[in-house]
Amino acid sequence: MAQQKKPRTFSPGDPVPWFVAPTAERQDFHFNIAGGRYVVLTFLGSAKDDRLRAMAAEMISCERAYNDVRASLFVVTCDPADVKDGRLAERRPGARLFLDYRRQLSMLYGACEKAGAYRPFSLVLDRTLRVLAMLKIGEPERHAAELLAVVDAQPASDDRSMAGPGAPVLAVPNVFEKEFCRELIALYEKEGGEDSGFMRTDPASGKTVSTIDHGFKRRADCPIRDMALQETINAKIARRLVPEVRKVFQFAATRIERHIVACYDSRTGGYFRAHRDDTTKGTAHRRFAVTINLNAEEYEGGDLRFPEYDTRMYRATTGGAVVFSCSVLHEVWPITRGRRFCFLPFLYDEAAAAQRQENIDALADEAHRDAVARTPPPDLKTG
Repeated sequence: MAQQKKPRTFSPGDPVPWFVAPTAERQDFHFNIAGGRYVVLTFLGSAKDDRLRAMAAEMISCERAYNDVRASLFVVTCDPADVKDGRLAERRPGARLFLDYRRQLSMLYGACEKAGAYRPFSLVLDRTLRVLAMLKIGEPERHAAELLAVVDAQPASDDRSMAGPGAPVLAVPNVFEKEFCRELIALYEKEGGEDSGFMRTDPASGKTVSTIDHGFKRRADCPIRDMALQETINAKIARRLVPEVRKVFQFAATRIERHIVACYDSRTGGYFRAHRDDTTKGTAHRRFAVTINLNAEEYEGGDLRFPEYDTRMYRATTGGAVVFSCSVLHEVWPITRGRRFCFLPFLYDEAAAAQRQENIDALADEAHRDAVARTPPPDLKTG
């Protein structure tokens, strides 16, 4: 007799699986960007039952707790009638519905088997999307208050004791000389910047595509096409930055992706919402992101923030770099005065270069595919 498989359970400290699922607002909500605040993830199944419907309505209406600042609420429904018949409705910011009509998300988290009974429960997650508590929905009348008690018991978002020493980032001064920083800014001023998109997976094709969305990102980039200038930049990074990355992260970077001067401009409200840099097949090879500031004293706002770990703002000195894993959630705070210029490459190694070649067909843009196919030998020579 086959042993019955136990449903998946979670304990405090467990990381939860990331996923992409439709909400009532969009077809491809990436759960990984929900970090940086407390998250309540409730597997409801269906609001057909009056008690569960009343419970969900009480949770969704709690603006004090669920406002996308301190905490966010996600309710998983597998019943199309919940939305069609108006049993449940999103409230933004703060409360969203995951439309799990094929039960894939519920099965991933152990709330049900494909044709089995549904086991409703809620998870309370910390800012890094790790479990704080798992609460079964035994008495729906009490569940909303029980969840609220757990959320209210957590430290305030500006309490640094919850994050230890800070985000796992490396700050390295004097990667570029100040005169060289001015040279790169002059290049931008001469050639101008192009509206900058971000990479996402197209739900229809599964390809990695560049998307322009000013509600998510507002920045202009100037590509550096001069090969001699690219080689000068590579030499500075190889000599002054790569050894520190090796020492701190035990990672030997051999390659650099992207040579651009980027500009966040207060006149257009420059910013970049919370994101990760390696979540598509076309970007999975990226290992470390680098921000080299070119004029740190000449603007206000526009700083880096790592909301999974703390509320501090990070700003390298002029010519200095901030380095962090591409898997870490990060955002660029809105710039409020002046213009911020920076150089923004990604570092990777030979194993990642092989991965990049393997994933070349995932790139939707033909020119991008051709550029990857022509990738030269390692360009960060350190010895």
